Amino acid sequence: MPGFGELAAGAMLASLTIFLVVRVRYPRVPIWSFMSFLAFLSVILGLVPVDSIGEAVNYDVVLFLIGMFSLVSIAEHAGLLDYLSYRFLGAFRSRLGMMTAASLLFGLLAAISVNDTVAMAGVPIALSAAYSAGVDPEAMVLLLMFSLTVGSVFTPIGNPQNVLIAVESGMEAPFLTFVKYLAIPTLINLLLLPPIIMAFYRGAAEPGGGRERPQLRDRRDAAIAAAGLSTAVAALVVNDLLELRGLPHVQNVGFIPFVVAAGTYLFVRDPREALRGVEWGTVIFFISMFITMYGVWRSGLFYWLARLMMPSATSGMVGILQISAVSLGLSQLLSNVPFVNLFIEYMKGIGYGPGSAWAWLTLAYSSTIAGNLTLLGAASNIIVLESLESRHGRTISFARFAEVGALVTLVNVAVYSAFIYLMLG
Repeated sequence: MPGFGELAAGAMLASLTIFLVVRVRYPRVPIWSFMSFLAFLSVILGLVPVDSIGEAVNYDVVLFLIGMFSLVSIAEHAGLLDYLSYRFLGAFRSRLGMMTAASLLFGLLAAISVNDTVAMAGVPIALSAAYSAGVDPEAMVLLLMFSLTVGSVFTPIGNPQNVLIAVESGMEAPFLTFVKYLAIPTLINLLLLPPIIMAFYRGAAEPGGGRERPQLRDRRDAAIAAAGLSTAVAALVVNDLLELRGLPHVQNVGFIPFVVAAGTYLFVRDPREALRGVEWGTVIFFISMFITMYGVWRSGLFYWLARLMMPSATSGMVGILQISAVSLGLSQLLSNVPFVNLFIEYMKGIGYGPGSAWAWLTLAYSSTIAGNLTLLGAASNIIVLESLESRHGRTISFARFAEVGALVTLVNVAVYSAFIYLMLG
């Protein structure tokens, strides 16, 4: 018979799932506020002792998010992201060409600056591009959602769950390993997205002219943001190279973007504006999520579910498909970041270690593309949906997203699984 801890953890997970489903239709209460309440309950109910909160929170990830959000905030406030996006998309005239370019652009931006941050700035760009090119706006927003998810797969800084895997798995040189094995299948999937979506949207929207061509609002801040983002990515790559050669390197790689951002605040035109642009709700969400999921882990409930679905470590294509299936399924229940936060420890417990690169990369791509299956699978989907509804008076239904997303996810799994098996299986 389950104990109090398991029952409490199960009730919290069930309430989280119900909340996410209800919130898709009535997005009035932010996700971070509900997750923070669950963290409160985890402590009050004794699932997480007060003295254990410090060990529950992964400060590597928290500081990484603050650093990257800060740099992207400076870039967005200066108009850099909008300016570069329009300069790039304006070179393509056909609908397929523009959508392909947009898929690659959104995917690349997600890979180097966290998909959640691009989600905040991407909706107006996607809508304006749709009106200008005569593409159904809903199709462009779906392309934005899917490409942000897929593009974020191939670097450990593309999304928070990849950061967790890079930090906690112990794999050697995570940045280079991710790029080496996941860049090509990610590129293939990004190129396949536009024709898949166009198959569902054969009609065109009436041309609306879009917005005026954006200009840089602050050239100095744009230069600082570009230098900061470039430095952060370069430092992560150099750090991996030092690790590969057995030289002194930074073990807590998430600290690197924070240190880079800390060096920029003094020189931007309005440092307070840079911090106001940080998605603090997302930061609170992750801190609360770490506490809540630590309580779920200590209760034993997640271990029981994971043990039921994947009782032991396997290898080859069976192992790849098994990890993929568990990730796709449980990420819909927990969302991908909380799932990965818990599943990493389980995988370690059944024998996957630093040398099991194929397993960690499989976890990375499958937990990430779980966000293409339903709206609940990724936080970036919710961010895009909130922006679409609150600022532009549009929405995308749960059923429509799942209809298109099911085919997209199937193609994604096939491409990634085959590539990982051929390269590492």
